[in-house]
Amino acid sequence: MKRVLQIVSLVIISGLLLSACSMTIPVASTGKPVGTKVGEASGTGYFYMFRFGVDTSIRTAAMNGGITEISTIDYQMKDILGIVQTYTCIVTGK
Repeated sequence: MKRVLQIVSLVIISGLLLSACSMTIPVASTGKPVGTKVGEASGTGYFYMFRFGVDTSIRTAAMNGGITEISTIDYQMKDILGIVQTYTCIVTGK
């Protein structure tokens, strides 16, 4: 019985440590074709509340990719156990 409890505990702890969530959400699209340039702006937050020096704006992503005409905007968020979140704004265009 003790061995079974140890194995179950190990499986639960492993699942918690390795669990994460990632999603990409299309935010906006113009009628223009997808551009050849891609710009990203990323930042990290903690516990869904604290974000230090994070600028994930569309403007910053476009500037990082050298984009003057925006075609599409995507927003990506990765979450690890609700502790660390990574936010990324992805812009394509010319």
